[in-house]
Amino acid sequence: MPALIQYKTKAEQGKSSAMTVPRIKLGSQGFEVSAQGFGSCGMTLTAPYGPTQSEHEMISLLHHAVSKGITFLDTSDVYGPHTNELFLGKVGCLALTVKLATKFGLIFADDKLSIHGDPAYVCACCEGSLKKLDVDCIDLYYQHRIDTRVPIEVTIGEMKKLVEEGKIKYIGLSEASASTIRRAHAVHPITAVQIEWSVWSRDVEEEIIPTCRELGIGIVAYSPLGRGFLSSGGKIAESFADKELRKIVPRYIGESLKRNDAIFETLSSIASKNGCTPGQLALAWIQHQGNDVVSILGTTKVKNFEENVGALYVKLSIEEMKEIDAKVSSNGVYGDRYHDIDFTWMNSETPPLSSWKGL
Repeated sequence: MPALIQYKTKAEQGKSSAMTVPRIKLGSQGFEVSAQGFGSCGMTLTAPYGPTQSEHEMISLLHHAVSKGITFLDTSDVYGPHTNELFLGKVGCLALTVKLATKFGLIFADDKLSIHGDPAYVCACCEGSLKKLDVDCIDLYYQHRIDTRVPIEVTIGEMKKLVEEGKIKYIGLSEASASTIRRAHAVHPITAVQIEWSVWSRDVEEEIIPTCRELGIGIVAYSPLGRGFLSSGGKIAESFADKELRKIVPRYIGESLKRNDAIFETLSSIASKNGCTPGQLALAWIQHQGNDVVSILGTTKVKNFEENVGALYVKLSIEEMKEIDAKVSSNGVYGDRYHDIDFTWMNSETPPLSSWKGL
């Protein structure tokens, strides 16, 4: 495992007049960002899915995050749906102070998602994102999900052209299997793999994390708070909107939700001994996994952002990490993390390059 970042204790925080957010180098190509990234998806979700805050409040929150040392902003062309990049494009000055990561590969239409990775689509999506974000170059460009109809070499080959044309700087993958990552990396260096990783989502540790580290690829952990569960427990289900994704995810439904609440109770008990919140403890756990890991967190409230950043000051000993592993991570989680396996790394294998004849 890569060396651990030494996060500040609360006592050390009190001695400092300003927070210094640790920096991390993702991948082996020199891409450096803050140890926590900001996920902007929820800022433009339409009712009944998302926030009621005004655009002005969301812009103020983004500026606040940057002022606190956050330098990594995450979005996708599908978020909003299809409005998040336009929103970020209005906050033009942010592009001068942060690294922008966006994604392509998902089409949302008629309440359905489909996955696409053919060359013409890749090129068109990049041009669209550049225009909406109002930038000349995208710092990190991910394939959001893997198109199992198209050899990964074909998709990455087109992304490589975008690098050569100066339209993107670095290439990333999201929810890709270990073999897919290897095949992609052989075409062009992959800078980061974005994957769900937290104290209750650890299936990536068997193959994906070791593969990334073997190849020198950075790891971006999304949903490190279990989509809110690890900071609020089972009661979070009471706030789910009628058409919200979590309403149909097995992990948050019925008996599974009740059983999983034991994980939150244990996390709360350990957190109380460390003088932090359960959410901060969960974030500290992922932040202590190594200096090649960045967590992506989204919120629409300043108070939640402050709590999240506060996790950078929670310092865990090796013994405390072992306790979390033994009492939380190993208790067993009930229910899958997605309602449809087709949208996860478990179903991301693509055909061999030799079979490609176009769509």
